Amino acid sequence: METSNIKPAKPISALEGCLKAKCPRCRRGDIFATSTYELFGQKMHENCSHCGLHYEREPGYWYVAMFVSYAFNVAQMVTFAVATYLLTGSNSPWLYVGILMGVIFVLSPFNYRYSRVVLLYWLTPGLNYEAWRSEDKNKGLTREP
Repeated sequence: METSNIKPAKPISALEGCLKAKCPRCRRGDIFATSTYELFGQKMHENCSHCGLHYEREPGYWYVAMFVSYAFNVAQMVTFAVATYLLTGSNSPWLYVGILMGVIFVLSPFNYRYSRVVLLYWLTPGLNYEAWRSEDKNKGLTREP
């Protein structure tokens, strides 16, 4: 077995792990099985493929993600309403309704995904990064592509 292309596993930051939707405990396994804008919806893994963490911490756990998604929606609508006013100066309610409904529609897959990721990373007590879990079974080494 040739080991010239084997390097130690490099840990990633919490922000990078969140943006890439990686497991919050090991930051190696993917939370979602599909991309953000998938034609037939997003599919989420039940467990981390690397460390085995069960993502749904308790029954009804994902209902809390709806509140996070709501906060994302409010922030996005306020931002786009202010931007629309500054760019157009219009007082037409139909312009705002059209733009904001379009924004909600386009960003709903993003909100779905990242409301769950934010819930796992920053709003779940007792769920912390454990660096030793990010190591491979073979002495903490990973293969570089």
